Amino acid sequence: MSRSGSVGVMLPRDLAPSQVLPFARRADELGFDELWVVEDLGFRGGMAQASAVLAVTARVRVGIGLLPVGARNAAFAAMEAATLAQLFPGRVDVGIGHGMPGWMRSVGEWPASPLTLLEEYLGAVTALLRGEAVERHGGHVTLDGVRLEDACVPDSPPPVLAGVRGPRSLAVSGRVADGTILAEPTTPEYARAALARIDARRPHRLVGYNVAAVDADAGAAVDAVRAGLEWIGEPDWTPHIAPLPFAEEFAALRRECGSREEFVRRLPEEWVRQLAVTGTPDDARARLDELFAAGVDSAVLFPIGEDPLHAMEKLAAVL
Repeated sequence: MSRSGSVGVMLPRDLAPSQVLPFARRADELGFDELWVVEDLGFRGGMAQASAVLAVTARVRVGIGLLPVGARNAAFAAMEAATLAQLFPGRVDVGIGHGMPGWMRSVGEWPASPLTLLEEYLGAVTALLRGEAVERHGGHVTLDGVRLEDACVPDSPPPVLAGVRGPRSLAVSGRVADGTILAEPTTPEYARAALARIDARRPHRLVGYNVAAVDADAGAAVDAVRAGLEWIGEPDWTPHIAPLPFAEEFAALRRECGSREEFVRRLPEEWVRQLAVTGTPDDARARLDELFAAGVDSAVLFPIGEDPLHAMEKLAAVL
């Protein structure tokens, strides 16, 4: 398939440990351009997963999404990212975000000013990866002439992307990051709205996550993907839904439903197709083309199904 953007797959955060490396190898073999790993509180560490899957694959680019800014000192995060970039040149993307407020508060790391921390942190990490000596005495990041040793500075620094959704956070990403990661659902409408907020003045990569299921039977794929949409519509997702033509009806349905299960059961098929990459392989390819046309550079698909490896193999039909 000839396409204008990259297609990646997400390694499920709760995949059985015995399946993690086979999943990564199979993603590489199937021809996905990218494999993204998740760092969510209580699951697995992003850097550790990335190093493991990079070591057992030969080609696929590995993205880390997302490292919460409050979880690591900026200098030590840069050291880890630089190590991966030197050991696996040209194959690493580093995603950094606020972290979910509830998670970060539960570990005592939600800052007084999340936007200030994000901007200071992104700026420090990217400068360190370029080999610069960093002197910062900000509200959250303090570095006294810290730099990476020459032998530890990667020849090609890994891109640092901000995983954000709010308008002010998107603007920060446009100022200091190499790209932006949009959480699911990334629709063409949301991608265009986010790019307007990002307003980058230099090359800036846009990565969009989406839950996905494909099948020769389009109806079966649509039904399968519903399970991945249970959380969509809760308050954090407002920026994703607001640009959609059915946003008000969607919000009303969310209010009416007494459970997530009822909500996804009642979602009209047309809306499911707008909120996911689903249907037949041809349907899914057409949706990917719409995303690329809207400015998405990398479309990352979450395989939905009881057997994630089998679900990923079916997604490979879009490649």
